[in-house]
Amino acid sequence: MKLQTATRIAIHAVLELAADPGSQISAAQIAERYDISVNHLAKVLRTLGRAGLVEALRGVRGGYRFRGNARRVTLLDIVQLFEEVDSVKGASREPGAHTAEGRALHAVLAEIDDTARATLSSITIATMLMLVARQPPTSPARGRSAAGASPRR
Repeated sequence: MKLQTATRIAIHAVLELAADPGSQISAAQIAERYDISVNHLAKVLRTLGRAGLVEALRGVRGGYRFRGNARRVTLLDIVQLFEEVDSVKGASREPGAHTAEGRALHAVLAEIDDTARATLSSITIATMLMLVARQPPTSPARGRSAAGASPRR
């Protein structure tokens, strides 16, 4: 499944903030860790804030903090903020949709969408954080060495 850049940024930001929900992290720190634009991240964080998943804290020591429940917030909750999960809704207007082949294709694509939706709705942020903890340290060839990587908060 291919996710839009904003969706991937949102997932990274939520995971970063949810790893230590009691602390606050600046947008600049998150942007540096994931090598993303601070401006793009700020837009994503505003959307996450409107959804009640993150809280912006102002001031000299300001930043962002996770406000959701990591055991209840799912990947689907985040993905739906940035993109349409049901990609075949408008398929009836596509060329060939009225044919038997088109209807068969629509049925298969709808099943794929249902599977993707079920999978995304079954994976919580807490589950993702456990998966992150199981990952081996990043190799130097991929950009950051284990010694040079930002510490997980």
